[in-house]
Amino acid sequence: KFREDLYYRLSTVEIHLPPLRDRREDIHLLFRKFASDFGQKYKMPTIRLEDDAIQLLLKYRWPGNIRQLRNIAEQISVLEENRSISAATLHSYLPDSSSSNLPAVVGQAKKESDFSNEREILYKVLFDMKGDLNDLKKLTLELLKNSDTAKVQEENENLIRKIYGNGQNEEEFDQEEETVAEVLQLPEPVMETKPQSIPQPPQEDRYHFAEEIEEEETLSLQEKEIELIKKSLERNNGKRKAAAAELGISERTLYRKIKQYDL
Repeated sequence: KFREDLYYRLSTVEIHLPPLRDRREDIHLLFRKFASDFGQKYKMPTIRLEDDAIQLLLKYRWPGNIRQLRNIAEQISVLEENRSISAATLHSYLPDSSSSNLPAVVGQAKKESDFSNEREILYKVLFDMKGDLNDLKKLTLELLKNSDTAKVQEENENLIRKIYGNGQNEEEFDQEEETVAEVLQLPEPVMETKPQSIPQPPQEDRYHFAEEIEEEETLSLQEKEIELIKKSLERNNGKRKAAAAELGISERTLYRKIKQYDL
């Protein structure tokens, strides 16, 4: 539950930021600042507004406030070859804000199938899918209870027509019936065949072979480790601290391995 005193705990200092259209004396100053910044950023000459462009800049309502002003300055700085901007050039970058003040048409009755919201459309699709899934479950259950597919198809003709037909003509539905009959055919039992036994080596031989592989891998790992330690010490002129940092281990561990391998 929302605590009513939380707002007053957070609102220690209130800052009122008026919209840009109420601070028209700052518009041209901010535009010049943004233009100078983008000129330095893109290593291009700074754009400058002509007198008629300045008047247009001050008359515009700037519904997007300072962020919109900054974006306009960046667009003109990047796209315009002529660095002196006229009113006509500036006007081509300003969107028409008059359409945002038009009244919205409300109160019109909706049709039953007229969805104005994507969420409602999604819900309708999900409900339809759920209904089709339930129908398929029912048909599958009937098939499991009765192995006679022709009888199942005859008794559930309306259900099959609902799932596969959905308003098709008779010729198209007949083609669908053939497909449904193929789907409803129960698979023939497959005789299991025992795999042929492959002669296995004696247990002792396999164990001995595994021991040899493990021993070879252990020796090769030790050789690799010794080789890495030697190369790291050579690259770092014998400095154990730098070599340990390069190998990703502590200096104490490196010292112990040097003693262990007599390096």
